[in-house]
Amino acid sequence: MNTHDMNVPALNDDAQAYLLDHLTTAVLFLDKALCVGYMNSAAEALFGVSARQLTGLSVKALIPESEALFHKFKRALTSGDPYTEREVRLPLTMQDHVMVDYAVTPLAHASHPHGLVVEIMHLDRHLRISREENLLAQQQASRAVVRGLAHEIKNPLGGLRGAAQLLARELDNPELREYTRIIMGEADRLKNLVNALLGPTKPPRRQTVNIHQVLEHVRALVQAEGHEGVAFLTDYDPSLPDLEADPDQLIQAVLNIVRNAVEAVAEQAQLGEDARITLRTRAQRQLTIGQHRYRLVVRVDVLDNGPGIAPDFLENIFYPMVTGRPEGTGLGLSIAQDLVNRQGGLIESNSRPGHTRFTLFLPLEPPHER
Repeated sequence: MNTHDMNVPALNDDAQAYLLDHLTTAVLFLDKALCVGYMNSAAEALFGVSARQLTGLSVKALIPESEALFHKFKRALTSGDPYTEREVRLPLTMQDHVMVDYAVTPLAHASHPHGLVVEIMHLDRHLRISREENLLAQQQASRAVVRGLAHEIKNPLGGLRGAAQLLARELDNPELREYTRIIMGEADRLKNLVNALLGPTKPPRRQTVNIHQVLEHVRALVQAEGHEGVAFLTDYDPSLPDLEADPDQLIQAVLNIVRNAVEAVAEQAQLGEDARITLRTRAQRQLTIGQHRYRLVVRVDVLDNGPGIAPDFLENIFYPMVTGRPEGTGLGLSIAQDLVNRQGGLIESNSRPGHTRFTLFLPLEPPHER
């Protein structure tokens, strides 16, 4: 059936842009010089840059190490033949790579400037959704186990401490009372550890929060602790809107992650080598977290150039009591994940030598079911 017979209205430019921005497929338009003329929201999220930053620049500025890809685009532009490639490792900024399928379609219609439409399907996206669901399930299971253990541990500890107090009153020998003092001190220490395992018990006190104020507050706190040789860099998107969250819980979550990053680069800093921590913010659209899909999410990346985290260890890094440092408690990242979960968000991690990234996803609006 001809759609014109159904009086279907033509879409204006704003409506077309609105539709393109709600696609999960990344869409680029490259002009005849292979410069970026347009990129939709999914493309901004994939490459971690805004269209405003890239418009008018060569595709080489968007995709590093892309000489071979550039020549393929040029060939398609010259020949006018579309082509598709499957399971290609696409290099991104910050030394990241993603697995994608992509299709290139030359445009040569009289009403259009010559150029290419590039459609990129992020294959890792489906794996990421599955991984996030597993991560949330692990966090919930872990909290259930910890709550059960805490109940079983705290009751005997209370009795143990009370008995030690009573015994101390009956003892005249100061040396014997020292033993009861040690018992009470260790009981208090175990109680505090259990409370730390449980994390915050109060629900979030949501209010309007500027994420950059949170990050700058954390940066000031960590720098005040005195970490000589560690450079703190920022890469903020000033157009990000405020979000509804508990600022104290967000500060604690980011602080735990940034302190971990500082410890990761501490040895490099002591040796006078390059030691960098970068705080980066971006908007991300059409993101699924667990069972919910969000139209707009704040993405916060905490990056360091330390030695990296071993792959086997990375899988379990958000479990409580998991730590790679002899003096560590293994609670910082577990608590950070719990605090961000309470805001409706999630923390992901990715690491290799010289590049470790912890990413916080924080929704800007109520969830929409998938």
